[in-house]
Amino acid sequence: MKANPRFLNQPKDFWANVRSISQHIGYTKRGTGQILVPQLPAMAEAMRNIGLGTSHLVTKRGQPTPMGRALSEYFEYRAHTLNTMVAPCLMDADQARRTFEKLKKTLCPRCPLPMNKQKGKKKAPAYLTGIINMLIEANAEEFSCDYDPRQLTTFTRDAAPLRTLARRVDGAFPSVVNPVAVWEVKEYYYTTTFGSRVADGVYESLLDGMELEELREVTGLGARHYLMADARYTWWDRGRSYLCRVIDMLHMGYVDEVLFGTQVIDRMPTLVKEWVQLARRGGLRST
Repeated sequence: MKANPRFLNQPKDFWANVRSISQHIGYTKRGTGQILVPQLPAMAEAMRNIGLGTSHLVTKRGQPTPMGRALSEYFEYRAHTLNTMVAPCLMDADQARRTFEKLKKTLCPRCPLPMNKQKGKKKAPAYLTGIINMLIEANAEEFSCDYDPRQLTTFTRDAAPLRTLARRVDGAFPSVVNPVAVWEVKEYYYTTTFGSRVADGVYESLLDGMELEELREVTGLGARHYLMADARYTWWDRGRSYLCRVIDMLHMGYVDEVLFGTQVIDRMPTLVKEWVQLARRGGLRST
């Protein structure tokens, strides 16, 4: 899914308010399993409780300011998107396995199909990664792909490093040097407890996005940046607050798209064809 244009160009202070309000009020409505939509009085109360002002949210007459209205609209949108669009797309391990096996039988892939990092009965193919890799291979035409970069992503000018990202990405097209697209895959099908790995996954993508933003603003270069995530139990049953953070990150412009679960099936072929066209034109790369 892409960002809603209504919220894509909000200033940094808008997102400061989103984070402050969300962390104080919470992200989910207890007992319902649904994403919480803070109302304006609750937003103002949250500001007072953490020692901040409210005049930027509500007037003395109790009417919402432009910031207050924008925040109300965004929280409504975030909740609706997660409750009705994202949740139904998240797969469990059996659903992911069936999808993986069907694609493998149909496509007869030669690309890497890595195993997960589990042990014993939980050891299995990394289903979402395998699905992504197969769909890239099937649509990449004459281009190769770095399915598992073992080095840092580097952007160059005149064959010299211009920027090198701080951490390794999960995939780069067509190469980890001057890619037109990079992505992170966060699949947690066999996770039984909610730990720091999920939080780390969100913040890793945020770091990559901030570095790519700086690269784009300063040099005019860059790459499309994607986050692909799945596992209903981990992300929805246990981690809805982090799904809210992912939607925030998308609208802050730090990822170009987020694909949840089954969204990968329909969207990846189109994306890869776009990457092929970018690569043929030299795209976002500098030589």
